[in-house]
Amino acid sequence: MTLASFLAYVGVAALVICTPGPDTALTIRNTLLGGRAGGLLTAFGVATGLSIWALATSLGLVALLVASEPVFRAIQYVGAAYLIWLGVMALREAFRRQGQASSAAPELLPPRRLAPATAYRQGLVSNLGNPKIAVFFASLLPQFAATSGSFTTLFLLGLVFAAMTLFWLSAYALVVAKAGDVLRRSQVRRVIEAVTGGLLLALGLRIAAEQR
Repeated sequence: MTLASFLAYVGVAALVICTPGPDTALTIRNTLLGGRAGGLLTAFGVATGLSIWALATSLGLVALLVASEPVFRAIQYVGAAYLIWLGVMALREAFRRQGQASSAAPELLPPRRLAPATAYRQGLVSNLGNPKIAVFFASLLPQFAATSGSFTTLFLLGLVFAAMTLFWLSAYALVVAKAGDVLRRSQVRRVIEAVTGGLLLALGLRIAAEQR
């Protein structure tokens, strides 16, 4: 693989990673619920899922997945249902806090803490439950590998994508955590909970309705 080809791959990957999606929405939400640790562990969960997809692509398993319509659809619907569930939970939390706001003495509401293991698991499951990543890896990685059958090259390209995603989502988490005092204000927090919940719900519905 030439340097020019690798740089082209990094550019394409950066465009895809910087486009907001379910991973971004989930990272922001979990940073609000679990602080910096919650956001970073969500990012690590997403990166772990991407690494698994990269390994599966390198081994040729993703090609089998894409070729099997029932298996592909099963993963698609399970992943969509998980995102929809997370979105509904976020919306419920936003409306619950709206009812609490009038009785809260300070404007800052105590955050409902998110367990670190839960944050990591949500990042991992939401990523593994999105079969479009499998299709993306299967179509993108071979184009930049020296030979489409090279396990090492395909896997390394997938790991580069996972590392870039980890960096990007971690930056999101750190920025949200840095603005913690402002974002914990009841009105701001409710708005962000509602927006991220709506995004997760909409993305889950979109994934469920998408055709290959």
